[in-house]
Amino acid sequence: MDMTNLSGSIVALVTPFKANRTIDFDALGKLVDWHIEQGTDGILVLGTTGESSTMTDNEDYEVAKFVVDRVAGRIPVIGGSGSNSTDESLRKSIGLQKIGVDGLLLITPYYNKSNEDGIYHHFKTVLDAVHVPCILYNIPGRTGCSISEHNLARLSKHPNAWGLKEASGSISYATTAARYVSDDFRMFSGNDDMVVPILSLGGSGVISVWADVAPATVHEMCAKWQAGDTAGALKIQLDNLELIHSLFCEVNPIPVKAALAKMGMLTESYRSPLWPMADASRERLYAALADRGLIDQV
Repeated sequence: MDMTNLSGSIVALVTPFKANRTIDFDALGKLVDWHIEQGTDGILVLGTTGESSTMTDNEDYEVAKFVVDRVAGRIPVIGGSGSNSTDESLRKSIGLQKIGVDGLLLITPYYNKSNEDGIYHHFKTVLDAVHVPCILYNIPGRTGCSISEHNLARLSKHPNAWGLKEASGSISYATTAARYVSDDFRMFSGNDDMVVPILSLGGSGVISVWADVAPATVHEMCAKWQAGDTAGALKIQLDNLELIHSLFCEVNPIPVKAALAKMGMLTESYRSPLWPMADASRERLYAALADRGLIDQV
């Protein structure tokens, strides 16, 4: 499916596990169908929220193929193929492309970090080898390094570099990145509490954890902005700040999986070192879900 005109709400989809921590494909299928029914514009699998870091290669490919087949061309599917090893990212990118994802998400080389040219060639190696649109992922809080403006300037010109997922949390960085936004290179918010600010800088939408629990709301916020109802979009953003903050009161994806379990969508199961939430965090999360009408009052 051509995703070059994709905008709006892209959900960073969780990977449901059974109580024994094997992949729950029944729950995964129901989530995919629900997102399409609720208006989600695109699906990202195997990202941070999808717990890919604790999954095997075979599991990654099984999840990607399952989602691609389940979606059946209704909306774009993006596969996370990032690694701190360039060769590993290349191998996984080619594998996901063969499975049929519509695009790829490529992260900076965490832990190794590398220098300016090393990070540039880390991305360029994959961009040169694939034929699907790629989103560069800037999240220094996770990786310990950022995509510099110099690298962003030269990478944004690559024909396979389609966009940036900007998750630094810095409006200053996002403003700088906005200088490279064009019809051929888009910017998506990677922070759910900064979607409207990113849209105001020429962004095209969000790759969202919040959308895991409130897909129709996140889609509506982006649609309102795109239709010119900036005040309506801002109201949705501000009205949902406590829910958004509660989804990140412990490390992602612990709270969002707890929320989906409370909503009856999956079993609350993680792979170590992720662990169930502390009681105080859980109370805050459930209160925020209830306030937005996503669960009964607690």
